[in-house]
Amino acid sequence: MLRKFMIALTLLTLPTATLAAWKTSAPEVWDIWEGHNPANAKPVDHSTWDKLLKKYVRQDQNGLNRFAYSKVSAADKAALNTYIGQLSQIEITDRARPVQLAYWINLYNALTVKVILDHYPVKSIRDIDTSGLFSNGPWGSELITIEEADLALDDIEHAILRPIWKDPRIHYAVNCASVGCPNLHNQAFTAKNANKLMDKLARDYINSPRGLAVSNGKITVSKIYKWFTYDFGNSEAAVLNHLAKYADSERKAAITQIGRIHNSAYDWSLNE
Repeated sequence: MLRKFMIALTLLTLPTATLAAWKTSAPEVWDIWEGHNPANAKPVDHSTWDKLLKKYVRQDQNGLNRFAYSKVSAADKAALNTYIGQLSQIEITDRARPVQLAYWINLYNALTVKVILDHYPVKSIRDIDTSGLFSNGPWGSELITIEEADLALDDIEHAILRPIWKDPRIHYAVNCASVGCPNLHNQAFTAKNANKLMDKLARDYINSPRGLAVSNGKITVSKIYKWFTYDFGNSEAAVLNHLAKYADSERKAAITQIGRIHNSAYDWSLNE
Protein backbone atom coordinates (compact mmCIF):
# COMPACT_ATOMS: atom_id res chain seq x y z
CA MET A 1 0.00 0.00 0.00
CA LEU A 2 2.81 2.43 0.84
CA ARG A 3 4.48 1.70 -2.49
CA LYS A 4 1.26 2.45 -4.40
CA PHE A 5 0.75 5.66 -2.42
CA MET A 6 4.28 6.78 -3.25
CA ILE A 7 3.71 6.11 -6.98
CA ALA A 8 0.50 8.16 -6.84
CA LEU A 9 2.22 10.97 -4.95
CA THR A 10 5.12 11.03 -7.41
CA LEU A 11 2.80 11.23 -10.40
CA LEU A 12 0.74 13.97 -8.76
CA THR A 13 3.85 16.08 -8.40
CA LEU A 14 5.06 15.67 -11.98
CA PRO A 15 6.40 18.95 -13.39
CA THR A 16 3.92 21.29 -15.00
CA ALA A 17 4.22 22.76 -18.48
CA THR A 18 6.62 25.40 -17.17
CA LEU A 19 10.21 24.73 -18.08
CA ALA A 20 11.90 26.05 -14.96
CA ALA A 21 13.80 22.84 -14.20
CA TRP A 22 14.52 19.78 -16.29
CA LYS A 23 14.94 17.19 -13.55
CA THR A 24 12.70 14.41 -12.23
CA SER A 25 13.19 11.50 -9.85
CA ALA A 26 14.21 7.95 -10.67
CA PRO A 27 11.39 5.39 -10.63
CA GLU A 28 11.58 2.75 -7.89
CA VAL A 29 11.32 -0.90 -8.84
CA TRP A 30 8.80 -3.27 -7.29
CA ASP A 31 11.40 -5.85 -6.35
CA ILE A 32 9.29 -8.99 -6.74
CA TRP A 33 9.26 -8.38 -10.50
CA GLU A 34 13.02 -8.28 -10.84
CA GLY A 35 13.05 -12.07 -11.05
CA HIS A 36 13.80 -13.55 -14.47
CA ASN A 37 15.11 -16.77 -16.00
CA PRO A 38 17.57 -16.19 -18.88
CA ALA A 39 17.29 -19.87 -19.82
CA ASN A 40 13.55 -19.73 -20.41
CA ALA A 41 12.95 -17.90 -23.68
CA LYS A 42 9.62 -19.65 -24.32
CA PRO A 43 7.50 -17.04 -26.11
CA VAL A 44 4.13 -15.85 -24.86
CA ASP A 45 1.28 -16.14 -27.34
CA HIS A 46 0.18 -12.61 -28.26
CA SER A 47 -1.62 -13.60 -31.47
CA THR A 48 -5.08 -12.62 -30.19
CA TRP A 49 -3.88 -9.13 -29.31
CA ASP A 50 -2.07 -8.89 -32.64
CA LYS A 51 -5.28 -9.72 -34.54
CA LEU A 52 -7.27 -7.13 -32.61
CA LEU A 53 -4.68 -4.43 -33.28
CA LYS A 54 -4.61 -5.22 -36.99
CA LYS A 55 -8.40 -5.14 -37.12
CA TYR A 56 -9.10 -1.94 -35.20
CA VAL A 57 -6.02 0.31 -35.51
CA ARG A 58 -5.90 2.64 -38.48
CA GLN A 59 -3.56 5.54 -39.23
CA ASP A 60 -5.09 8.90 -40.12
CA GLN A 61 -3.74 11.46 -42.59
CA ASN A 62 -1.59 13.03 -39.86
CA GLY A 63 0.20 9.82 -38.96
CA LEU A 64 -1.81 9.23 -35.78
CA ASN A 65 -2.86 5.64 -35.12
CA ARG A 66 -6.49 5.59 -34.05
CA PHE A 67 -8.40 2.73 -32.42
CA ALA A 68 -12.00 2.09 -33.54
CA TYR A 69 -13.46 1.55 -30.06
CA SER A 70 -17.04 1.99 -31.28
CA LYS A 71 -16.66 -0.84 -33.79
CA VAL A 72 -15.29 -3.54 -31.50
CA SER A 73 -17.65 -6.51 -31.61
CA ALA A 74 -18.89 -8.41 -28.58
CA ALA A 75 -16.89 -11.40 -29.74
CA ASP A 76 -13.70 -9.35 -29.94
CA LYS A 77 -14.32 -7.85 -26.50
CA ALA A 78 -14.61 -11.39 -25.19
CA ALA A 79 -11.41 -12.36 -27.02
CA LEU A 80 -9.59 -9.42 -25.42
CA ASN A 81 -10.79 -10.44 -21.97
CA THR A 82 -9.70 -14.03 -22.59
CA TYR A 83 -6.27 -12.89 -23.76
CA ILE A 84 -5.76 -10.75 -20.65
CA GLY A 85 -6.93 -13.64 -18.51
CA GLN A 86 -4.39 -15.92 -20.16
CA LEU A 87 -1.59 -13.45 -19.49
CA SER A 88 -2.58 -13.37 -15.82
CA GLN A 89 -1.94 -17.12 -15.54
CA ILE A 90 1.66 -16.94 -16.76
CA GLU A 91 4.53 -17.10 -14.27
CA ILE A 92 6.29 -14.24 -15.96
CA THR A 93 9.16 -14.04 -13.44
CA ASP A 94 10.32 -17.40 -14.85
CA ARG A 95 10.84 -16.01 -18.36
CA ALA A 96 13.81 -14.32 -20.03
CA ARG A 97 13.98 -10.52 -20.06
CA PRO A 98 13.08 -10.09 -23.78
CA VAL A 99 9.95 -12.21 -23.26
CA GLN A 100 9.06 -10.21 -20.17
CA LEU A 101 9.46 -6.89 -21.97
CA ALA A 102 6.98 -7.81 -24.70
CA TYR A 103 4.62 -9.30 -22.11
CA TRP A 104 4.45 -6.17 -19.95
CA ILE A 105 4.09 -3.79 -22.91
CA ASN A 106 1.28 -5.81 -24.48
CA LEU A 107 -0.44 -6.26 -21.13
CA TYR A 108 -0.34 -2.53 -20.43
CA ASN A 109 -1.77 -1.65 -23.82
CA ALA A 110 -4.41 -4.38 -23.76
CA LEU A 111 -5.58 -3.34 -20.29
CA THR A 112 -5.78 0.28 -21.43
CA VAL A 113 -7.95 -0.65 -24.40
CA LYS A 114 -10.14 -2.81 -22.13
CA VAL A 115 -10.61 0.10 -19.70
CA ILE A 116 -11.73 2.36 -22.54
CA LEU A 117 -14.11 -0.27 -23.90
CA ASP A 118 -15.55 -0.92 -20.43
CA HIS A 119 -16.38 2.79 -20.02
CA TYR A 120 -17.03 3.77 -23.63
CA PRO A 121 -18.10 6.29 -24.81
CA VAL A 122 -15.64 8.74 -23.21
CA LYS A 123 -13.89 11.80 -24.60
CA SER A 124 -10.67 11.20 -22.68
CA ILE A 125 -9.15 8.45 -20.58
CA ARG A 126 -8.85 11.01 -17.79
CA ASP A 127 -12.65 11.01 -17.56
CA ILE A 128 -12.48 7.45 -16.22
CA ASP A 129 -12.05 8.00 -12.49
CA THR A 130 -11.79 4.55 -10.96
CA SER A 131 -8.85 4.97 -8.60
CA GLY A 132 -10.46 6.80 -5.69
CA LEU A 133 -8.09 9.15 -3.84
CA PHE A 134 -6.23 11.54 -6.16
CA SER A 135 -7.96 9.90 -9.11
CA ASN A 136 -7.75 11.55 -12.51
CA GLY A 137 -7.95 8.50 -14.70
CA PRO A 138 -7.76 4.72 -14.26
CA TRP A 139 -4.00 4.33 -13.81
CA GLY A 140 -4.04 3.66 -10.07
CA SER A 141 -6.81 1.05 -10.13
CA GLU A 142 -5.77 -2.57 -9.62
CA LEU A 143 -6.92 -4.26 -12.82
CA ILE A 144 -5.23 -7.66 -12.81
CA THR A 145 -3.67 -10.22 -10.47
CA ILE A 146 -0.41 -11.86 -11.55
CA GLU A 147 1.56 -14.25 -9.38
CA GLU A 148 -0.74 -13.30 -6.47
CA ALA A 149 0.06 -9.60 -6.82
CA ASP A 150 -2.62 -7.04 -7.67
CA LEU A 151 -1.39 -4.70 -10.39
CA ALA A 152 -2.45 -1.31 -11.72
CA LEU A 153 -1.32 0.35 -14.93
CA ASP A 154 0.89 2.62 -12.83
CA ASP A 155 2.60 -0.45 -11.37
CA ILE A 156 3.37 -1.89 -14.79
CA GLU A 157 4.80 1.33 -16.18
CA HIS A 158 6.45 2.97 -13.18
CA ALA A 159 7.41 0.06 -10.92
CA ILE A 160 8.28 -2.57 -13.54
CA LEU A 161 8.99 -1.36 -17.08
CA ARG A 162 10.76 1.93 -16.40
CA PRO A 163 12.99 0.94 -13.45
CA ILE A 164 13.90 -2.56 -14.67
CA TRP A 165 14.69 -1.80 -18.31
CA LYS A 166 15.85 1.80 -17.87
CA ASP A 167 15.08 2.39 -21.55
CA PRO A 168 13.50 5.71 -22.58
CA ARG A 169 11.90 3.96 -25.54
CA ILE A 170 9.41 2.41 -23.09
CA HIS A 171 7.51 5.69 -23.40
CA TYR A 172 6.97 5.05 -27.11
CA ALA A 173 5.77 1.50 -26.50
CA VAL A 174 3.08 1.95 -23.84
CA ASN A 175 -0.05 3.78 -24.93
CA CYS A 176 -2.46 5.90 -22.86
CA ALA A 177 -5.27 5.98 -25.45
CA SER A 178 -4.69 9.66 -26.12
CA VAL A 179 -3.96 11.77 -29.19
CA GLY A 180 -0.88 13.22 -27.51
CA CYS A 181 0.60 9.79 -26.82
CA PRO A 182 3.01 7.90 -29.08
CA ASN A 183 1.14 5.62 -31.47
CA LEU A 184 -0.55 2.40 -30.43
CA HIS A 185 1.15 0.17 -32.98
CA ASN A 186 -0.98 -2.16 -35.12
CA GLN A 187 1.22 -5.10 -34.20
CA ALA A 188 1.83 -6.91 -30.92
CA PHE A 189 5.25 -6.75 -29.33
CA THR A 190 7.33 -9.92 -29.16
CA ALA A 191 10.76 -10.77 -27.80
CA LYS A 192 12.09 -10.65 -31.37
CA ASN A 193 10.53 -7.42 -32.63
CA ALA A 194 10.49 -5.21 -29.50
CA ASN A 195 13.71 -3.28 -30.19
CA LYS A 196 12.78 -2.66 -33.82
CA LEU A 197 9.25 -1.52 -32.92
CA MET A 198 10.42 0.81 -30.15
CA ASP A 199 12.87 2.47 -32.53
CA LYS A 200 10.14 2.86 -35.16
CA LEU A 201 7.66 4.29 -32.67
CA ALA A 202 10.31 6.71 -31.37
CA ARG A 203 11.02 7.98 -34.90
CA ASP A 204 7.33 8.26 -35.73
CA TYR A 205 6.56 10.26 -32.60
CA ILE A 206 9.54 12.58 -32.60
CA ASN A 207 8.98 13.37 -36.26
CA SER A 208 5.35 14.31 -35.65
CA PRO A 209 4.10 17.60 -34.14
CA ARG A 210 2.86 15.60 -31.14
CA GLY A 211 6.45 14.78 -30.22
CA LEU A 212 8.45 17.76 -31.50
CA ALA A 213 7.21 20.88 -33.26
CA VAL A 214 9.21 23.85 -34.51
CA SER A 215 7.51 27.17 -35.16
CA ASN A 216 8.86 30.73 -35.36
CA GLY A 217 12.24 29.63 -34.12
CA LYS A 218 10.83 27.92 -31.03
CA ILE A 219 10.76 24.24 -30.08
CA THR A 220 7.73 22.66 -28.44
CA VAL A 221 7.95 19.08 -27.23
CA SER A 222 5.57 16.56 -25.75
CA LYS A 223 5.04 16.87 -22.02
CA ILE A 224 6.28 13.27 -21.80
CA TYR A 225 9.81 14.65 -21.92
CA LYS A 226 9.02 17.02 -19.06
CA TRP A 227 7.12 14.49 -16.94
CA PHE A 228 9.82 11.83 -17.28
CA THR A 229 12.99 13.83 -17.85
CA TYR A 230 14.95 11.36 -15.72
CA ASP A 231 14.41 8.61 -18.30
CA PHE A 232 15.85 10.80 -21.07
CA GLY A 233 19.01 11.81 -19.22
CA ASN A 234 17.54 14.22 -16.64
CA SER A 235 18.40 17.52 -18.28
CA GLU A 236 17.13 19.70 -21.10
CA ALA A 237 20.34 19.06 -23.03
CA ALA A 238 19.93 15.30 -22.65
CA VAL A 239 16.34 15.48 -23.88
CA LEU A 240 17.49 17.42 -26.96
CA ASN A 241 20.19 14.82 -27.62
CA HIS A 242 17.62 12.06 -27.39
CA LEU A 243 15.31 13.87 -29.79
CA ALA A 244 18.13 14.48 -32.25
CA LYS A 245 18.95 10.76 -32.30
CA TYR A 246 15.59 9.97 -33.94
CA ALA A 247 14.76 13.29 -35.64
CA ASP A 248 14.65 13.81 -39.37
CA SER A 249 17.17 16.17 -40.96
CA GLU A 250 14.92 19.24 -40.66
CA ARG A 251 14.15 18.74 -37.00
CA LYS A 252 17.73 17.79 -36.19
CA ALA A 253 18.95 21.04 -37.78
CA ALA A 254 16.43 23.01 -35.74
CA ILE A 255 17.59 21.32 -32.53
CA THR A 256 21.19 22.25 -33.33
CA GLN A 257 20.39 25.83 -34.31
CA ILE A 258 17.87 26.69 -31.58
CA GLY A 259 19.46 24.67 -28.80
CA ARG A 260 16.68 24.94 -26.24
CA ILE A 261 13.09 23.93 -25.53
CA HIS A 262 10.54 26.70 -25.20
CA ASN A 263 7.32 24.87 -24.36
CA SER A 264 5.64 21.49 -23.86
CA ALA A 265 2.17 20.30 -24.79
CA TYR A 266 -0.07 17.24 -24.64
CA ASP A 267 -3.51 16.36 -26.04
CA TRP A 268 -5.56 14.06 -23.79
CA SER A 269 -8.35 13.57 -26.36
CA LEU A 270 -9.24 9.92 -26.96
CA ASN A 271 -7.30 8.33 -29.85
CA GLU A 272 -10.56 7.20 -31.44
